Amino acid sequence: MEQELENTIALLERTPAALDALLRGLPDMWTETNEGENTWSVRIVVAHLIHGEDEDWIPRARMILESGEAREFAPFDREGHLRYSQGKTLEQMLDEFAQARAKGLADLRALKLTAEDLRRRGRHPSFGTVTLSQLLATWAAHDLTHLHQISRIMAFQYRETVGPWARFLGVMQCAGHSAGA
Repeated sequence: MEQELENTIALLERTPAALDALLRGLPDMWTETNEGENTWSVRIVVAHLIHGEDEDWIPRARMILESGEAREFAPFDREGHLRYSQGKTLEQMLDEFAQARAKGLADLRALKLTAEDLRRRGRHPSFGTVTLSQLLATWAAHDLTHLHQISRIMAFQYRETVGPWARFLGVMQCAGHSAGA
């Protein structure tokens, strides 16, 4: 499927509200627990989304437009989300994510990207040459990955409680897809 920027934006602008509706006001049992050792809680996933808004998507888009393949993206700090969660409640982080996403989308719209811009190339430290279109599509797919991850984390809390129905619940069978990424 070819990148249709307005379709991508339509998805990206809904993620904060979806997270807010699902998570705001939930007991900590849902948001502070994880799937076991070395896994993330829902709260940490939200911190990771904020981190991406500030340091990944729009900064890399601008780099592609300004430098093309001449400059390689800085590697994404896989632990950078930790500084976004320190001393903040989940509600504060949901608000911060909504504000960061609104700013990111305003910045994206202000770029007034053309079809030619979307074909422009940048250089990723692991993948090599990538296009702006691929980066923006990944931004949307990244949201969907983390919405899925959040459902999986939450469902994990009922892994024993659902009893024999677990075999009919796909979310109980999913082991995650981001390992090794």
